[in-house]
Amino acid sequence: MLSAGAMRLVRFRMIGAVEPRLGLELAPGGDVVDLKAAEPSLPHSMRSFLESGQSGLSIARRALEAGRHRVPREAVQLLAPIGDPEKVICVGLNYRDHCAEQGAAVPEYPIIFSKFPSAIAGPFDDIVLPEESNEVDWEVELAAVIGKKGRRIAEPSALEHIGGFTVANDVSARDWQRRNGRQWLLGKSFDTFCPIGPAIVTPTELPDVHNLRIRCRVNGRLMQESSTEQLIFPLPRIISWVSRFVTLVPGDLVLTGTPAGVGFFRKPPVYLQGFWGVRVSPGGG
Repeated sequence: MLSAGAMRLVRFRMIGAVEPRLGLELAPGGDVVDLKAAEPSLPHSMRSFLESGQSGLSIARRALEAGRHRVPREAVQLLAPIGDPEKVICVGLNYRDHCAEQGAAVPEYPIIFSKFPSAIAGPFDDIVLPEESNEVDWEVELAAVIGKKGRRIAEPSALEHIGGFTVANDVSARDWQRRNGRQWLLGKSFDTFCPIGPAIVTPTELPDVHNLRIRCRVNGRLMQESSTEQLIFPLPRIISWVSRFVTLVPGDLVLTGTPAGVGFFRKPPVYLQGFWGVRVSPGGG
């Protein structure tokens, strides 16, 4: 169950319905509180909900405590917890073990790239393997969701701008990372190449975000297992660095990098095939 003050924010669709709704997941894989039913004045989108700040969170907390408008898990389809971020910001080579597995030097500054927001998919959606690539790889990542607008954010206050955390898979077409002038954008942005979720957990759920286990299983086989202790640039540094160049706004996603164990650096390399299953997850320290 949730710790005191913690919430698991989700977007869901009732089975057979079309309209996405905002909700609270009572526990991983558990029932969902329908926030729109509890408070009709709440916005429809997660991005707008995050923009509402503490007022929206207070309404959600009251709905959770009231214990009403609960929907059985089997009656809902969980969607990407945020479907319309303004930006999807990514950090490359940000785990020491990932640098080590490829013989790469530790970067002096964060390596920033992006994915098109149209790559976002739900946590249980299929990853569509494009006919243009034969080298589709997995990358489990902890993602921060911006909850407060900011520019030139100081490191000591950077975590105050994070509204929550989720898990992401930075799916990557390795062949297209080598092509296109070695610009990574196309190889990272095929449709469905950014599954996220299922929930955005509020910061109180993760008291030490730099001491989390992070794992990826492919067809049941554990491929990546590491800890956010391996991060080269911790979240305050990333938030502060990126905000020197762009204004961060509620709903922006910041993918913090992937640890060792990707398919490309295995011997021989391993790439995703049709009907394979991929499961990514964060966990406790």
